Parts: sequence; structure tokens; C-alpha cells
Amino acid sequence: MINVRDAMRRAAGWFQDRPAIISDDHVITFGEAWDRGIRLANGLLALGLKPGDRVAVLEENCLEASDFFLGTAIANLVRVPLYKRNSREAHAQMLRHTGCRALVVSGSVADEVVGLQEDCPDLAHVIIRDAGYGQWLAGQSPIDPDIQIDLDDFYIIRHSGGTTGLPKGMAFSHRAWMNTERDWTYRLPAIEPGDHCVHVGPISHGSGYLFVPVWMNGGVNILEPKFEASRALDLLSRYGGYFFAVPTMISDMLAEAPGKSWSFPKLKAIIIGGSPILPKTAVDARGLFGEHLHQMYGQTEATPVVWMTPNEWFNGPEGSEPLLAAGRVMPFAHVEVRDDDNLPVENGVVGEIALRADGQMQCIWNEPELTRQRLVDGWVLTGDVGKLDDYGYLYLVDRKDDMIISGGFNIWPAELEVVIADLPEVREVAVVRAPHPRWGETPAAIIVLHEGAELTAQTVIDLCAERLGPLKRPTQVVFRHESLPRTPVGKVQRRLLREQFWADTNTALAGS
Repeated sequence: MINVRDAMRRAAGWFQDRPAIISDDHVITFGEAWDRGIRLANGLLALGLKPGDRVAVLEENCLEASDFFLGTAIANLVRVPLYKRNSREAHAQMLRHTGCRALVVSGSVADEVVGLQEDCPDLAHVIIRDAGYGQWLAGQSPIDPDIQIDLDDFYIIRHSGGTTGLPKGMAFSHRAWMNTERDWTYRLPAIEPGDHCVHVGPISHGSGYLFVPVWMNGGVNILEPKFEASRALDLLSRYGGYFFAVPTMISDMLAEAPGKSWSFPKLKAIIIGGSPILPKTAVDARGLFGEHLHQMYGQTEATPVVWMTPNEWFNGPEGSEPLLAAGRVMPFAHVEVRDDDNLPVENGVVGEIALRADGQMQCIWNEPELTRQRLVDGWVLTGDVGKLDDYGYLYLVDRKDDMIISGGFNIWPAELEVVIADLPEVREVAVVRAPHPRWGETPAAIIVLHEGAELTAQTVIDLCAERLGPLKRPTQVVFRHESLPRTPVGKVQRRLLREQFWADTNTALAGS
């Protein structure tokens, strides 16, 4: 197996005169991008950083983001992405937790890190990519340092999203990361030289898994600073290629699409992941984008482990319900559903999902006890609840900590969300637990309607009672005009929605 640096360096030589990066309509070749990466690597090493040191980055997608992606690999430094719009304390916690020696920051978000060095004793250097960055970069050595890299050297520490509790750093070696990249592209149409990948989500997160495979195969990575539905549709229409999206992005593009005749002649694959997608949204997206939709599932700790091609998703075998599934177990992964004693259960029985893959994390950084709890006999215990069918499809029921216990009965929010989303008036929906004077907890539905649509709370309640039974109907329905709150990578922030119902109580349930 080849390490990440050597794989990218080889491609830089093969495709040196071909376009590699597009950012803000500025195009640079593989040779130019690799030169910039070498210069950044040498600039970081000149500060006294050593291979294996952790270097954090806080940025939006931009030309300079590719410098960091390449430069840290060239210098054999461990990349530690921070997440825009996280709290200052979350940034500080990630830096302290990983012992980062340096932090590279886009000028546009420099205000988020003011004074962090005072709270992070290991943080010796903060590099702001301001107006002087280009001149500083040009002044660094263009000679490849050619540092020795072992496959088991750490390559990246990726933190959990941190929407509940403190984020934890999942550490991956070069070996694990190259296995992950293999699995991310195994079920996709082949990436050819000149193909494009449109990154509208940060390459620090889900979309970033496609950066290296596209680079290795001579493709072009298009780096967009943020997601805008109309802009994303336009880019996919112009460039096609590959595109990673969380379900809320798909929903936003569907809402933006009417009124214009869209065609996507160069589109090869849209990969949907990060959270479950509603069946109606999937069907509508297929109508817009055609037979190019793939769905995958995994966690920061191990991803992907299940996958559905368009055919498997929309034309699955009799006896399965792919529209309700997260995907099918991948050839290089193992998935089991476990009971409370951590023993496998039969197909069709609900339990905790356990994963094992060649590309999974080596450890949770600096957390040996938590690593032992989450990595058990080589398996990642996910905290997700689901079931497998006889054809290898995995169905997510919910997160363990999202379950609603009402009068002693377990209610999974996803069950209600699927039903409510069938109403044509509904654009977005999230179900969370709310306090109830008699039953302790009860489902509350927060709904965003399509523009101009009308719907009553009673209609929602009656539909759930009819489809799921009276025990599972929501007792509260809240309509919002604005979109549901999202994390920087587009996931719905259930905790924020849940807190509005528990704010006046004396229970800790609101923040669990």
C-alpha cells in the first residue's frame, strides 16, 4: 500500500500540466498546486515543527485550503481540522486535546481564534492567511523535503461534530486513510482525468473524503467557500462530476430547482450521507438528478461501511425496503447489530450497530478509556440503533440518545419524521422529545412548510396516529418559517430544537 503523500506526489507528476484546483474561478494546475504545497510544508518545518506534530486549520474552502491539504501531507504533519462557527471553547478544546503546535487560519475567520494561544499551552504558532500570505508562501523553499513516512504514522485527527458534549478526536493513520479512500470510491463510477468534484461542504468534513481520490486520478477539485443551492445547481450543470451532500443540501436544491429547466449532462455521482434522508426527498432528487444518487452510512470513526448505488436504492430486491435503508453492507466492511450484552442479534431485530472496516480509526486521541469503550475487540460501537435485513440492507432507527421514552414506551424520532415528511406541504421536519406532565416525555414535531403551503397541527397528529398508532403521535407541533438550525456541515441540530421545550424545567434531559 502507498501512503497519502506518495500517492498525491505521483499524481502531481503524471498530471502536472492539467487543471487540479478551481477556486473562485481561479484555476491552477497539478504542478502549481504541488509547488504551493511543498512551499507550505517547508514554511511549517522552518518554524521548528517536526513530523508527527499536530497542526490545526480553521478555514473555508478556498485555493489556500488545498495548500494546507497538500502541505501537511508533504511534511508528514498530522492535520487537525477545526469547524467554522464552532464556539471559541470548542476550538480551544480541540487544540488542547490534540496538543497542536501550530494553527493556520483563513483571514475571514481570524476573529474566531483571537487569544486562543493563551488557553492552549502547546500552541506555539498561529499563521493567519491574510494579504501577506502569498508573499510569505513564495519565499519558502520549493525543494521537496522528501520526509520518510510510515504507513502507520498518523495522518489526520478528525473530531466528532460536537453537537452534544465535547468533541472527541478520531485518529487515522496513512494506512487507514488510504483504505477509507478506496471504500469511498469503490462503488462509484470510475474517476477519470478531467472529471470534476464540486465541494460545497468543507473539505475538512464529508466532502473532503473525495479530495484525494479525485486528485490521484487526475480530476479537478472545485472548492466553494459555502453552500448556496442555486450556485450548487449551476456548478453541477456546468461541470457535473462528483458531489457530496448532506440531506438538507438536497432539500434546499429541490426547493430552488422549480422555475428553471435543469440538465446535468456531465454528472457522474451525488453521494448523500451525514444523516438519514427522507424517502420523499430521495424520490424527488432522483427526478431532478436522474440515476446518479448514491447513499452511504458510517461515522467519523469508520466510514463508509454501507452504500447504495442508484440501482440498489431505487430497485432493490423484493423483501427489502431500500427507500427506508441507509445502504447495503460494503464488501470490505463488517456490520453487526448487537443487544445490550454486546451479542449479535438475528436479522430484523433492532439493536446497537457495530462496525469494523480497514479504514477505521486507530484510537480516540488522548482518551484511552473512551477508546476501550468504543473500540471493543476491533469493532466500533456506534451508539446508533438499527437492524439488518436478509439482503444486507441496514436500517437506522435512531441515535440511542435521541430515543423518546413516553410512559415506558420507546419512540424513535425517525419513525415520525418519515411519516410527517410524506405530507406534500412539508419541506423539513425534526422530531425531538419534550416534557409531559403524565408520561415524562412526549414527541414534539418542528416543521418547516414549503412557501405558501398551509397545514394544521391536528392533521399532523392524526396522520401519525393513523400510521403509527396513538402512542407515537406527537402531542406538540411547532411550525417554523426559517430553516431548521444546522451544524457547519449541514446536519440538523436536534439539541438546539430540544432545548426550547426543556428550558423552563429542572432536568438535565435537554442537553443529553
